Amino acid sequence: MTVGSGLAIFAATAAAASELRFSGEATAIDSDRVIYEERYLVEGECSDGVFRPQAQTVTYVRDEDNQFAEKTLRYDESLLRPTVDFRQPDFNEVMQITNQDDDEMEIEWQTPEGGMESFSVDVTDSLVADAGFDHLVRQNWSAVTSGERVEFDFLAPTRGKAYGFVLEPADDDRIDAAYTVRIKPSGTILGFLVDPILLGYNEDGFLTDYLGLSNIRKNKDSNYTAHIRYTMESRPDCELTR
Repeated sequence: MTVGSGLAIFAATAAAASELRFSGEATAIDSDRVIYEERYLVEGECSDGVFRPQAQTVTYVRDEDNQFAEKTLRYDESLLRPTVDFRQPDFNEVMQITNQDDDEMEIEWQTPEGGMESFSVDVTDSLVADAGFDHLVRQNWSAVTSGERVEFDFLAPTRGKAYGFVLEPADDDRIDAAYTVRIKPSGTILGFLVDPILLGYNEDGFLTDYLGLSNIRKNKDSNYTAHIRYTMESRPDCELTR
């Protein structure tokens, strides 16, 4: 093996080991009461100076280390449409979303009531699923930072459908961030039924705030609405966006 090839192998290995770690503290929307904590590990590589996630694990804990839910994501097919496995044992709920060759999203949902629901949704270029919204923001960073609107379709896995949404600049004193954006339905009827979600980002494209409906159940019939404040613990040796 030549010196040059050895350096290339070392560089590839170092890139594959790049990771991002951060945590989020979720508080009740109407108080400062802490509901739970989210702990993130995002593994990926630096490509052309930008971090490219490949896999992500989220651990949900209460009372410091009492884990009550977990989510894993893989970005093999698309950053906007990850394959997802989400489990909340307290409610016997399992949500699995599989990206099949970026052609269709297959959904298997074990409901809190004990039933099974299955759906299949065709993929389009504008379709976003689960944590893909965060990558949508970074892929449209120049538009976000210049105050432009971005239209997309968001997957509602419990309904087995995608709905039209818009990402737009927002001004809300509950979010203290370099950039604040709002995600809301683009249709009038759905707009009456679904509350907007507010997101905060710092100058580097890191998500600092999430304010809205969470994926954690309050009971069998509803999820928590929370303000989640994120803190970065370690970052890759490259940019999150450009």
